Amino acid sequence: MKPIKLYVVDDYLLTRIAHRRDFAQDKEIKILEDFGNAQDCIKRMEKAPADVVLMEIELPKMNGLEATKIIKEKYPQTKVIIYTSYKNGDKILASLACGACGYVLKNNLSTNLKNIIKMVTRGEFCMDLDIAKLAFSSMPLPNINDLENLYETKKIQNNLTARELEVLKLLIDGKTNSQIAQEIIVSINTAKAHVGNILTKLSVTDRVQAAVKAVRANMF
Repeated sequence: MKPIKLYVVDDYLLTRIAHRRDFAQDKEIKILEDFGNAQDCIKRMEKAPADVVLMEIELPKMNGLEATKIIKEKYPQTKVIIYTSYKNGDKILASLACGACGYVLKNNLSTNLKNIIKMVTRGEFCMDLDIAKLAFSSMPLPNINDLENLYETKKIQNNLTARELEVLKLLIDGKTNSQIAQEIIVSINTAKAHVGNILTKLSVTDRVQAAVKAVRANMF
């Protein structure tokens, strides 16, 4: 059986040296090369794709999430494991969205990195329970009363700018265009333009419908 071909991407040299030492005697995993930045790894992948890439998130120039997305788009068979010190729900979810098949903390002494690498090559997904709980805690709560629009709130928030969200809240409060203009310190024409954009983006025809839609989606 051929050994698993591994690339390591970490800007901390001592970490890369430690990995080379740890995997030196392992006949099932072979570190082909290690890199201090993601660009060099991606360039090397063009000539010699790895089976697994061990990827840090915080990297110079291109971060690990960007690199993971590129690698998964160009080399879908390559498995990417995020190996980092960041214990952050948003970063975990973002890693999964970019195609990572594992999220492992460097300071977790109970982690057996060799086993995790072997597991992902078998098509398994690796994340310890604490990390999984943290990721799920960052997920938006669904509107369970409407199965067709479980995440309407998220869609509305993504469609509207920060200023439009501010104006929408004033609409819910029953403010007129003149009052909105005074609140956010803009001209009445600008306030009208914001209201018009909100109606268009929410696919409604008047202010009342916009307010009702936002309330039903538990926007504020």
